[in-house]
Amino acid sequence: MPSAKKPRAQVAPLPPLPLAEEREHWVQSPHGNRADPYYWLRDDSRKNPQVLKFLRAHNRRAAQWFKAHGNRERGLYREIIARLQQEDSTVPYLKNGYWYYARYQSGKEHPLYARRAGSLQGTEQVMLDVNELAAPHDYYDIGSIEVSPDGRFMAYCEDSVGRREYSLRLKNLDSGETLATQIPNVESDLAWLNDSSSILYIAKDPKTLLGLYVKRHRLGTSVSEDELVFEQTNPSFYTTVVKSKSDRYVFIGMQSTVSSEWRYAEAGGGVLQFNTVLAHARDHEYQIEHWGGEFIVRTNWDAPNFRLMRAPVQAASDRAQWRDLQPHCPDVFIHDFEVMANFVAVSERSSGLRKIRIRALSDPPGAADAQEFFIDAGEAAYTMTLGANPCIESDVLRYGYTSPKTPQSVFDYDLGTHARTLMKREPVLGGFDPDRYATQFIRAPGRDGAAIPVSLVYRKDTPLDGSAPLMQYGYGAYGHSLDPGFSSSRLSLLDRGFVFALAHVRGGQELGRAWYDAGRLLHKENSFHDFIDVTRHLVERRYAAKDRVFAMGGSAGGLLMGAVANLAPQEYCGIVAQVPFVDVVTTMLDETLPLTTNEYDEWGDPRQKIYYDHMLSYSPYDNVRAQHYPAMYVSTGLWDSQVQYFEPAKWVAKLARLKLDSHPLLLHVDMSAGHGGKSGRFARYREIAREYAFVLSVVAA
Repeated sequence: MPSAKKPRAQVAPLPPLPLAEEREHWVQSPHGNRADPYYWLRDDSRKNPQVLKFLRAHNRRAAQWFKAHGNRERGLYREIIARLQQEDSTVPYLKNGYWYYARYQSGKEHPLYARRAGSLQGTEQVMLDVNELAAPHDYYDIGSIEVSPDGRFMAYCEDSVGRREYSLRLKNLDSGETLATQIPNVESDLAWLNDSSSILYIAKDPKTLLGLYVKRHRLGTSVSEDELVFEQTNPSFYTTVVKSKSDRYVFIGMQSTVSSEWRYAEAGGGVLQFNTVLAHARDHEYQIEHWGGEFIVRTNWDAPNFRLMRAPVQAASDRAQWRDLQPHCPDVFIHDFEVMANFVAVSERSSGLRKIRIRALSDPPGAADAQEFFIDAGEAAYTMTLGANPCIESDVLRYGYTSPKTPQSVFDYDLGTHARTLMKREPVLGGFDPDRYATQFIRAPGRDGAAIPVSLVYRKDTPLDGSAPLMQYGYGAYGHSLDPGFSSSRLSLLDRGFVFALAHVRGGQELGRAWYDAGRLLHKENSFHDFIDVTRHLVERRYAAKDRVFAMGGSAGGLLMGAVANLAPQEYCGIVAQVPFVDVVTTMLDETLPLTTNEYDEWGDPRQKIYYDHMLSYSPYDNVRAQHYPAMYVSTGLWDSQVQYFEPAKWVAKLARLKLDSHPLLLHVDMSAGHGGKSGRFARYREIAREYAFVLSVVAA
């Protein structure tokens, strides 16, 4: 096993940090104004020469740093992609008489989307070659693809900038012609009506980028004639359109942090008459799917961890007629469900792990002795997720399985016979052997008595004697749970003696809704304290060396990184902050920015002083001070619409001015990408290689 500790490298002096000019600017709020001397780094046009000069200066300096430290990222990139099978494809699924799949060609960045009629032995029809479409662009991404019910037309959403401002395109699959129709600035949600001649899509507000307008486009008509089906007037809600699995209905969904609303209409293709299941009410979240004469409803009505209920379609708005299908359990959180011919598959979490429960739909509503069972896992730490199951008539469930040492696997499970068939396991080239690795699922004590779940993976020959380097990853927001899963790129750390830890801090939903609520709004500091307490526990238990601990997180996890850097910089020798959300108060005060108004129930409404003061108390940018900080690598994308580039740019500018240490502080700005980084199958591994190169260079210094 390669050693992570090497002799200190002799490197050329690094150019000084580019320092941003301080300019007077006051951020206004109802509770007093705040000075923000780096606010000028915000340029919504992305064309300001002074701003671009500053960003490019940091990019040049980062490139020089990596060059001075041996250009490790090049070797790591080659090592990582060498584990990937170049010729690869997804497992086909059957829908409306066609087998659909995506496949990759050797050396190509993007997939081909293809299908075969009737059987897998049929002639392949390539519906979309994304490599051809991407060729003229620095960035290119396909958001969604939907084929009309008759199989003749395909609608797809493309983004060539990286801001998720998709354009809707249409293609005739019989002739291969891409239609002239192009609808700009839409969400990536699409729903064909059953007449195969019209499609629903969501148009965005051009400034906030919120999807507000559900429209209907009819093939062969001008976009200017598109019918407005629904207008979202509450900017705190995200809007979606989706077809029911039965194809009987089309749904419009609205979702905020703490409430939701669903509307349904017959999807036949005539006049759309939408009915509301239940109007949105604060603290009531629900989702629906159609089965027979009922809607299956996932709801937190009198059920903080959610339950499944059956509601007659004709009386769906009358909750008195709803009946339990999967009752609420205080120790089980229901994430999702899949309706099949005779069963419902429930994706749920208990004891911090994602599982699948199968329950018969033929049992009478509320039956106490309903037929149910779990799909067996066989490992201590694992993740099961529902797969592609578009056919409601089937009783074969497709699901995904992974663990920290088991590559992503796809199984088909016969719900009647309990026979399980492995359809595919992600190939890992280069002699990968899962038996070389060990996994653990432990609890770390928090300072307030909470038991924080931690998923660990390491090579079995890594000494757990307090000498190993540690990479600890966290997120802790929006109820998003970090599930223990496999990463082939992570082997580059494990094989160099690293222990890898997922810290399941509060703000996620690993232990149910209460775990999420304990890490948001006025309890947000629990996320930060949990992460730090996990670090201290792992060092105390000798999983890692105290002076060789790294932390990593992205987006809201980047907020976590910024907070722990301010609160406990001495605990970490290095921090990787990916597209970090670090300027919390200024962003939440600006309703013109994408996502802001949707976030009030996550972070708080800064117009209310109690939330303003609380956010200000932890906002990483506002709390940078004159102290020693760890080595830090910060990445962002110029075209990011989720966390605007100027947040990390301002943060780095302030750190550069105030920090007292000589540890490296690197900012890398991808000038042609957005929140998700570069597009393409291989391109995203370049950023991973760069992050790992930073970590390995710091640990070797």
